[in-house]
Amino acid sequence: MVEDYAKLKSDAQQAHRNGQLDVAMAGYARYLAQVPGDGGVWSNLGVLHRKAGRHLMALRAHQRALALDPGGTSTMNNAANVMSDIGQYAESLALRRQILAQTPDDLGQLQMVVRCLRGQGDYAAAIRFATDALARFPDDAELRMQLAFALLGYGDYAQGLENYKARWRAGELKPRDLPFPEWQGQSLSGKVIAVLPEQGFGDAVLFARFLSVLRGHDCRVVMAVKSPLRRLFANLPGVDAVIDGLRSDTKVDYWVNMMDLAALYFQQSAAVPAPTVLSVPDDARARAQGLVAPFTDKLKVGVVWTGSVTYRGNGFRSFSHRDFLPLTDIPGVQVFSLYKGPELKAYYADGSDGFILDTGSTERDFADTAAMMQACDLVITSDTATAHIAGSLGVPVWCILHWDAFWVYTHHGASTPWYPQMRLFRQHRPLDWSGVMADVTDALQTLSEAKA
Repeated sequence: MVEDYAKLKSDAQQAHRNGQLDVAMAGYARYLAQVPGDGGVWSNLGVLHRKAGRHLMALRAHQRALALDPGGTSTMNNAANVMSDIGQYAESLALRRQILAQTPDDLGQLQMVVRCLRGQGDYAAAIRFATDALARFPDDAELRMQLAFALLGYGDYAQGLENYKARWRAGELKPRDLPFPEWQGQSLSGKVIAVLPEQGFGDAVLFARFLSVLRGHDCRVVMAVKSPLRRLFANLPGVDAVIDGLRSDTKVDYWVNMMDLAALYFQQSAAVPAPTVLSVPDDARARAQGLVAPFTDKLKVGVVWTGSVTYRGNGFRSFSHRDFLPLTDIPGVQVFSLYKGPELKAYYADGSDGFILDTGSTERDFADTAAMMQACDLVITSDTATAHIAGSLGVPVWCILHWDAFWVYTHHGASTPWYPQMRLFRQHRPLDWSGVMADVTDALQTLSEAKA
């Protein structure tokens, strides 16, 4: 029987290596039913649950692994990873420091110590640790990225964005491959420069304010954006043309990353500039007014509960549409869904569309979304592109944040200098939306009563 157990374990490990995760998980479970004292297999099982997004199941498995193999480097590392994921930063840090005591040059642990300190909102400690580590490993891109995020959260935007240039070496972004050169400060007189957003829609809206850096350079500015943003960006100040994308025959002399314009701006000024001016076409306004027309006597609230499901961290920053249902019980309030995407399937399946009216699914683009925001009295959103659009429009907006918020919102406070009219609501503890949603419900109840 011992040989059978050994084969069962070996087969499960091989399936794990081959990416057959369901087969591996079933094999580990069968093996552990017979050999429950194998800490390494408990750790492997935790790794599989984490990969599947079942972080609490992963934690449960890793706790068993730690109890059986408390000093194992791999066991500690795997447990620390899921602890970092779910905001148990103190526990993760303790394990990582144990590993570093044994292997002080473990780059992965050095990077994650900075990540955990930043996740705790202790930016100063994160900056100190990252700076010390980079003195030993100056070429490590991930360490520099973690330093960048700590600096940005701390409010040192100049140094933060300078360090953030390491993003092209960190493996998450594909380097540009264009037939014209990147702008490195050369004279732009009489030239055409293309400004390129590089990540999500929200980042493009957030950083569009830095196009002002190119004013006075006697150049023509074109901006390449994805089609959902094109109408919204149609009249960006300082932009001569908005195009869908760059081709090899596009008449361009130079290109520049939009975020690098921000780095240039903060070299000259520490003040956060006002958001850019967005365009809301008349036909989009007419559409929005028609949708809200039956509710002129109501406090109209547009909501979004999730961002792009393809974003790696979306599961932590987003919540359920059902969390908004208590808002629909407040007298004098009508809630509208501004969300467009695959999560509407669950929203329709449970009948929530009867209470939270769907206006998002028929939107053509973000210009329609913006018009609906302007037709509402308030926008309440998760940390996604709609927060940046509402913030840039200057409409009243409440942004609901998870425990480890984007650096624009930092880890503390109810406001951000990046969007002065925005009110921030924060999770009370990781993975729990009930407390912050109760805060939002109470605040909307108070607003509704004041309006009445």
